[in-house]
Amino acid sequence: MRSRFAIRIHTLLERFFPERRLFLRSDTDTRFIRLKPSTQLFAFVGATGIVAWTIVATAILLMDSIGAGNFREQARRDQQTYEQRLNEMSAERDARTEEALAAQKRFNTALQQVSVMQSQLLESETRRRELETGIEVIQATLRRTMQERETALAELDRLNDGQKDPNTRLAANSSLGKEMLGALSRALAETAEERDTIIANARTALKEAEEARLDLALMAEKNDQIFSQLEDAMTVSVEPLTKMFEAAGLDTKKLMEEVRRGYSGQGGPLMPISLSTKGDESIPEAARANALLDKMDQINIYRIAAETLPFDNPLKSAYRLTSSYGPRWGRTHKGTDMAAPNGTAIYAPADGVVTYAGWSSGYGRLTKIKHASGIETRYAHQAKIRVKVGQRVSRGDRIGDIGNSGRSTGPHLHYEIRVGDRAVNAMTFIKAGRDVF
Repeated sequence: MRSRFAIRIHTLLERFFPERRLFLRSDTDTRFIRLKPSTQLFAFVGATGIVAWTIVATAILLMDSIGAGNFREQARRDQQTYEQRLNEMSAERDARTEEALAAQKRFNTALQQVSVMQSQLLESETRRRELETGIEVIQATLRRTMQERETALAELDRLNDGQKDPNTRLAANSSLGKEMLGALSRALAETAEERDTIIANARTALKEAEEARLDLALMAEKNDQIFSQLEDAMTVSVEPLTKMFEAAGLDTKKLMEEVRRGYSGQGGPLMPISLSTKGDESIPEAARANALLDKMDQINIYRIAAETLPFDNPLKSAYRLTSSYGPRWGRTHKGTDMAAPNGTAIYAPADGVVTYAGWSSGYGRLTKIKHASGIETRYAHQAKIRVKVGQRVSRGDRIGDIGNSGRSTGPHLHYEIRVGDRAVNAMTFIKAGRDVF
């Protein structure tokens, strides 16, 4: 059975690959090599496989080259878009800051004007009271003068009754009457003049008080508009920062308390500030001003926290995310791998102190930086370390170069963020910072 099957296969092979002989002739002898159908089949299959492998490999190389070119072009466009967006957000942030400063200046000017108007109003009220007191004094003087006039007339009548000579009595009456009438006329004229002056001054004071009241009402309306704009600006500025810290999994209350403890010295950037109400807690403008000052204090705290926490990206140039945080090869990959050309600059994402800078087995050349709130960042597989242990670095300082040291398959940065010695996803911080800055 096997021989028949073998004969059939041999016959089928001879149909496509007939037996051939390769003659080798020399000067004295002639030899030949016999090429069986099976040998020719093996040779044909091998040659076909080599040609097919060459075609497939060439196609793969061409497709990879085309794909790499498209990826680089897309990465370049994404980088340009990202830089343009950063510039726009930076300009918008600067504009909002200038508006807040301008609004604060207008608020301070309005407070000064309100204080001046209140002083003028108090002076007008005091002047009005003085005028009322002067009018009362003049009226009392006029009543006293009229009483003295009545007394003098009664005395004159009594004297006239005691005179026997009618001519003498008439002359006395005439001279005394002229003197009394002159004195009364002068007193009445002076009293009338003083009364007119006091009435005019009182009217002027009332008019000034009314104008001051209107100015105060207008100033209060302007202050309300300024307060509303400031409150809106503060709300727009605080909410994104709060969301950024919450997105990174940080407790904003504890974070603010820690920053306040670190910046609590007299004259420091977080010196407690408030607007005095001079014992009157019912002034609504003072309460709103203190609330705005609290918001400004909160923004200042967030600014300090953002500078001391790693919300920035350690790479400023283009890179490729080759491995994310999470399970990998049956274990947890505690960092984020960012592939880039050898020698690409690595920057500090926040202020901190270098606690380690050297070789560390599988990490290769490793740098550790301690930040605020118990947060630590690690930078592994570097080609060159540019910082030393104990050195204080600021956000944006160059700390090393991307390399291939340690257990690594190619130039890349292994970037880790640890909170309380517990590894977390570094992209959470980077995305939270990108959404705000």
